[in-house]
Amino acid sequence: MDAGCPAERVGVSKPTMIRIERGDSKVAIGAVLEAAALTGVALFDPDPDVRANHRAFQQAELALLPRAVRQRRVDDDF
Repeated sequence: MDAGCPAERVGVSKPTMIRIERGDSKVAIGAVLEAAALTGVALFDPDPDVRANHRAFQQAELALLPRAVRQRRVDDDF
C-alpha cells in the first residue's frame, strides 16, 4: 500500500476499506468511525438545530411505519 492509500491511513486492510466503502454492516463500528474521521466525512452536523430538525424528520417517517416494523426503544438512561 502506498502512503496515500485510505486503508493505510485508517489502519485497516485494503479489503476492509473496500467493505467500509460499500457499507458492509459487518465491519467494526470503530473502523467505520475512524475512516469517516480521517477521510473528512462529517457524520454529525455541529449545529444542534439542524440535528433536532433531522431527528424530528426521522421520527415523522418512523411514525408512518407499521408498529411491528418500528425499532424498539432502548432504555439506556443509567
